[in-house]
Formats: sequence, C-alpha cells, structure tokens
Amino acid sequence: MMDNLRAASNNVVLKIILALIILSFILTGVGNYLVGGSGDYAAKVNGQEIGRAQLEQAVQNQRNRLQQQLGDQFSELAGSDGYMQQLRQESLSNLIDVTLLDQYSKKLGITVSDQQIKDAIFATPQFQTDGRFDNAKYLQSIQSMGYSADNFAQLMKQQLISQQLEQAYGQSDFVLPVESKSLAELLLQVREVQTATLDTDALAAKQQVTDAELQAFYDQNKNSFISPEQVKVSYIEMDAAAMQGKTEVTDADISAYYDQHKSEFGQPERRRYSVIVLKSQADADAVAAELKKGTDFAELAKTKSTDALSAKQGGDLGWMEPETTLPEFKNANLTAKGQVSGVIKSDSGFFILRLDDVTPEQVKPLAAVRNTITDKLKQEKSLDAYYALQQKVSEAATNDNESLTSAEEVAGTKAVHTDWFTQNQIPAGINFKPVVQAIFDGGLIGQDGAPGSNSDIITVDGDRAFVVRVEAHKAEGVKPFAEVKDQVTTLVKRQKAQDQARMDGEKLLTALKDGKGDEAMKAAGLSFGAVQKVQRSQQPSAFESNIYALPHPQKDQPVYGLTQDNKGNSVLVKLNTVTPGVVPEADIARFNQEMQQTSSNVTFDALLTNLRQEAKIKYGSAAQNQ
Repeated sequence: MMDNLRAASNNVVLKIILALIILSFILTGVGNYLVGGSGDYAAKVNGQEIGRAQLEQAVQNQRNRLQQQLGDQFSELAGSDGYMQQLRQESLSNLIDVTLLDQYSKKLGITVSDQQIKDAIFATPQFQTDGRFDNAKYLQSIQSMGYSADNFAQLMKQQLISQQLEQAYGQSDFVLPVESKSLAELLLQVREVQTATLDTDALAAKQQVTDAELQAFYDQNKNSFISPEQVKVSYIEMDAAAMQGKTEVTDADISAYYDQHKSEFGQPERRRYSVIVLKSQADADAVAAELKKGTDFAELAKTKSTDALSAKQGGDLGWMEPETTLPEFKNANLTAKGQVSGVIKSDSGFFILRLDDVTPEQVKPLAAVRNTITDKLKQEKSLDAYYALQQKVSEAATNDNESLTSAEEVAGTKAVHTDWFTQNQIPAGINFKPVVQAIFDGGLIGQDGAPGSNSDIITVDGDRAFVVRVEAHKAEGVKPFAEVKDQVTTLVKRQKAQDQARMDGEKLLTALKDGKGDEAMKAAGLSFGAVQKVQRSQQPSAFESNIYALPHPQKDQPVYGLTQDNKGNSVLVKLNTVTPGVVPEADIARFNQEMQQTSSNVTFDALLTNLRQEAKIKYGSAAQNQ
C-alpha cells in the first residue's frame, strides 16, 4: 500500500483525482454504506466495534456544537430528516476515520502519552488567562462544545496522532517545476460556458397533486412540521425608576436632610499648621526658649527640625481638615493665628506647633442644593416603596395562587396579558433572561394546557421586578396535517417539479449529445444564454464543480452537461472552450510554496483513503437509527 501511496503523492494528476475523490467522499459521507448489518452496533472496522453509544455520543456532540454556532437556525435544520441523517452519517464517517488512524498509528508504533495530552491542553490559548492555564475556563469551554473532560482528552489524543501521521507523510513531499506548471494550468484554467435553465418554479405551478400524495409526504416528513412550545402569560411589572417620578418629597423632608448632612454640601473648617520636630526634651526646651526670644519659627524649623520634609518648607504642613488632624494637634488648643504651643510629647519624639491660619466652615445655602436633595430623597423613597411593594405583591400572589387579581389590587395596576409566543419570540416587555427561564423551566406550567401557578418575585437588572403567571401552554408537537396542508402542497409540487426538470433535462442532454439539440431545445422553449467565464474558486459550488467535471471539448465541438443551480433548478451546460491557467511571474515562488503544502495534505488524505479501501468495514443496525 505504501508504494502505491508514495506514487500517488508524487503524481500531480493522481493528486488532483485523489483530492476530488476525497472531496466527494466527505460530501456524501457513508450514505452508500448505511445498508445491511444486523448487529446492535454502528460499525465494525477491521473487527473493532464502534458501538451504538459511541455513535450517539458523537452525534450529540455534533448537535451541541452546531447549536452553539448556529443558534436558532439549527432548530430549523434539526427539523429536517434529511439533514439529521446527513449529520449522523458524517459523525459515523468521522468515527471510522479516527478508528482507522488509531489502528494504523499502532502498527507504526506512534503513541501519545497522557502527559503529551495534558501539555497540549495546557498550551491551548483558548484555555488560558493572562498566558496561564485556567481550569475553570477550560471546563466552561469544552462543556459549551458538548464535551466531557474524558471525551475532550480522547479528541486531543486523536488530533495529536493525526498530526504525527501528517508530519510523517507530509514533510518529505516536494513539487517539481513541471508539476507546478501542470497544476497551475489545471487550477487556474478558465472555462467558457453557456447555460439554459429549466425553471422549477414555473414547472411547480403546473403540477397536480392528490390528497394521497400529500398525506404520504406529511407522514414521511412529520419532523419537518414541528410546532414549538408556546405559552400565553400575564405579568405585573414593578419599576423603581417609574415609581421615583410618582414619589412626593416635602419641604420638611428637604430641610431635615439638609440639617443632618451639611457636611455633604460644603467644606468643613480647615487649619494650617507649622511644626518643629526634635529628638529630646532638652532640644525642644532650647528651641522653645529661642522662640520666646523672638527667633523666626520658620528659620528654626529649617535648622533644628529632625523632620526633613517639613523642615524644607520652614515647618509648613499645609491645610488640614478635622478628619486628618492628629489628636496631639487638636489637644494643643491653638485658637488664634500665629499662636505657638509649648513643647508637646508624642510617641515619635517632641515637637512645637504653630497655628498659621484658619478657614472657617463653609456650607452651601439650602437653595443651592435643594434640587440635589430632592432627587436623592425621591430615589431613596422610591426604592423603599419599591421593595415594600415587592413584598406586598409577593404575599398577594402567593396567598391567591389562582390568578393575579389580588396582586393587581396590591400593585395598583392591571396585569399585562400576552398573546401566544415561543422561546424564540419573547415579547419585549418580559424579554429578560430570569423571566424567560422562569416561564419555560416548567415550574409555572399547568397540566394539559391549564393555567399554572403564580411566580415569586423575579428581579432583573435596572431595579425592576416581575410576577408572572402562565395562563395557557401548548407543548412542542407535530402540527396537524390540516394546519400545514398548504405548505405540504407547495413542497410536494416543488419536489415533483424538480423531478420533472431533471428528467426533461436528461432528455434534452441526450438530444444535444446526439446532435439533435436545436430541435429539442426549440420544442422545449429553451436556448443557451450569453457566454460566461467560470474559474475555480477556493470553495467551489456544486454548479462550479460540475462544470469542471466535464471533459475538454475536442475539435471545437462543445461538451454538454446537466447540473443544478443554488435555487434547485436543473441547468443544461454547454462547455465551449477551456483555457489553461498561468501563474504571473511575480507569484510563482508563493504558488510553489502553497502547492507543496497542498501536496502534503493530499498525501495524508490519500493515506486515509487507502486505509478505507483496504479495511473491512461492516455497518450494523445502530448506524441506521434516527
């Protein structure tokens, strides 16, 4: 097998063929294999079982990841049997690939230790905070992706093994100049085509359907007609901000608050001191004597004080408010500007203090702060009333659990009643996560659609609270046929139209290939349109891929094909010319580098394809379960 693999990896044409095979395989999954098998397992790979539980877990993990990525859009996809079957097939295909790689890595002696797995997890930036592994972030991240710690560790092991295999078979690849030129001609080629479209919508309008056909389609696709869970609720909202506008504040309230909080509306008395700090009683006495003789306080502070910081300022300590004034300063009882204290003993030594200046207390007049006080009192009173109202409404809703009537009387307002809504269409007035959770967690829902219980107080951000009651409930279920008959009719007509378009297209294609196309196209009322230039994109559409699958025209004779566009219309294609691609001189080096990387990837993919071809894969009944 390895000789064949190496030969394939060094031949450009075979690489492209392998790439196309792999792409086709990825798109189709294992649909062709999901037949037969009688064991209660998903698949056996060379005798190694992939169990039902393993497949179900893989499917569930994939559902969880898609739910995280797509949100509400995934709910629509999940209603399609075809889509969910495809998801199941892809999950099983991935499990088979992982099993094959695991088996092959063991043959090569490639192993991954628990420590390597741990190191890889620790090194993942997604699981780090400030460059260090964060266990809480790690657990939260993998849980949001639908993994347990054990499952994620197993996934990391598989990825590490795949990386080692890819390095083993990829790093030795190289691309020759002739290969690069051939690949450029293939990848960058331009195809000129003309198309003629068989309009499915026009054909659908002409389709006839029977009630039996509609009923059969409905029975086979009931999961596509799911009615989501719905509720009707009534609720009472309590809003502290709204209550503030209704709160009254009296002049007496304002005056009382002003008198009790004057310090908030001005500046308290401030005093400015200077100080001379000394080590001993003797030094302090000597300085005190100098001051009595009239020696300048500032000069003595500069020359005698042991506090270097204040000494530089002539002893000046700056302005002090009562809260920042030392007790020793207050106890000196200096009252007049320029007054000097005697020697004061403190824990840090001895000092002499001078009162340099006093600024009396300054308070803004009531008129200047009246609006500020009014707003503050309204806020405080409204919050008090808000919490008191919450308590009263809670008690009323609990004591009378059959309706919100008592709660309405206490709240002084009528409850709001909603129409039917789903969890994806919440009315704006109650679109808050705590409220939505309370409504849909089941605790407030009655039996068989009957009204449920009153909720307790539900608080949300912004000082708001709700009491909610579920008035009616419809469980999730399949919509009755009568309700969706028009929708089913549209789907069946379109399906029949697509089938007719495909059959008509195949007949026209046969006529074109037989040289009888002009007459057939005219009879069908079709003609080929203007010439389009098609070039291969990085992620080609099915339409583009089908055009590139057509063989080259020979002797100026066009080649015809049949494909579909993104609207589901059948499209006849007339391929006129194929122009080989050319890489500009300035881009050749970068192109060669990219081709070498692509070659490495193809080699690894070719390994996986060959492993599948040589493996004994048996599919069990669990693979077919929906």
